[in-house]
Amino acid sequence: MSRVVNQITIVGASAGGLATAEALRRVGYGGAITLVGDEPQLPYDRPPLSKQLLAGQWTPGQLALRPEADIDALRLELRLGVPATGLDTALQVVKLADDTCVPYDALIVATGVRARCVPDADGVAGVHTLRTLPDALGLKERLRPGRHLVIVGAGFVGAEVAATARALGVEVTLLESGPVPLAPAVGEEAGRFLTGLHHEHGVHIHTGAAVTEIVRIGGGVAGVRLADGTVVPADDVLVAIGSVPNTEWLARSGLTVAGGLVCDAYCMAAPGVYGVGDVACWHNPLFGTAMRVEHRTNAAEQGLAVARNLLDPDHRRPFAPVPYFWSDQYDIKVQAYGHLRDHDEALVLDADLKGRQLLVAYRKNDRLVGVLAAGQTPKTLRAWRALIAVRTPWAAALTNTTAA
Repeated sequence: MSRVVNQITIVGASAGGLATAEALRRVGYGGAITLVGDEPQLPYDRPPLSKQLLAGQWTPGQLALRPEADIDALRLELRLGVPATGLDTALQVVKLADDTCVPYDALIVATGVRARCVPDADGVAGVHTLRTLPDALGLKERLRPGRHLVIVGAGFVGAEVAATARALGVEVTLLESGPVPLAPAVGEEAGRFLTGLHHEHGVHIHTGAAVTEIVRIGGGVAGVRLADGTVVPADDVLVAIGSVPNTEWLARSGLTVAGGLVCDAYCMAAPGVYGVGDVACWHNPLFGTAMRVEHRTNAAEQGLAVARNLLDPDHRRPFAPVPYFWSDQYDIKVQAYGHLRDHDEALVLDADLKGRQLLVAYRKNDRLVGVLAAGQTPKTLRAWRALIAVRTPWAAALTNTTAA
């Protein structure tokens, strides 16, 4: 039996939450929608924080995901700047930090993630994370020619900030605990390609670098101490060691939380409760595994899927996308389709740093599950994506693409 839905509450006012609200209106929902967000700003875009905004190419006003008039047209009750603190699924209410409660007939959890930090770094001047607009503005003020930025963690956020900072004339040191930057996410060959790109632009990269302490003088940062006793001097330190899903407010809700809000293939966490965006760990039947994807495209697609499943549960469909992400570093756009983590093989089909060319295919068991590319044509990427979407066997995928 379908639930009667007259009040939908969306907790999380970033890309996933807004995409869900837009999709609900687009497919004909005319009831009340409350959008709750812990930041006071209207929904804004996060990928430019490490690039265009940090570089001074964009102003904060250019980050808005939609013009204010478009937000108004959605007829939302906005509760911005007030974090959710609890959820009572029996009473169907969300508890907020201002001691008010928001009722719901259906609930969308889109609270995203926050940056992970290192112990004892809170309140130290010059130590930064990068997740919010204030984070980016605070770091931007410090990036000036001749200063030294040490980045702890050489994942995509760290690598993008390194590229932006170098373009601003900042000396940059990247500290990576593993043997090859980005290898857990994209494999060693792609990681080495991107490492070479940073070396070419003058970034100092230390691998196998375990950070034991943020060194400070007075209340400000002075450097980073490594496990071997080495101290890397720093004017500023960016901690870019991953993220933590924002699920603490769900602690006594009865919902399953394990590396994110656990959802089924329809993105449902419980009857009438759905997950969207970075916080949602859902079962993707295309790859036969649970995944949590921290990329803008996924949040938008998932919001649309949830809106449709919520409003038409008798015809609901599994959310089974080919995930997509991109990363801009220097003059290269890196793009990837599929599920690259936990692959069994990463086959390099093209790697030319000078020519700015990279193409890597990823195998899991006997199947093509992903592709990563730089400098390739859109037609090439579309061909690989189509093969991933239809579960193409590995041998057949290589035959089809090399023949093409």
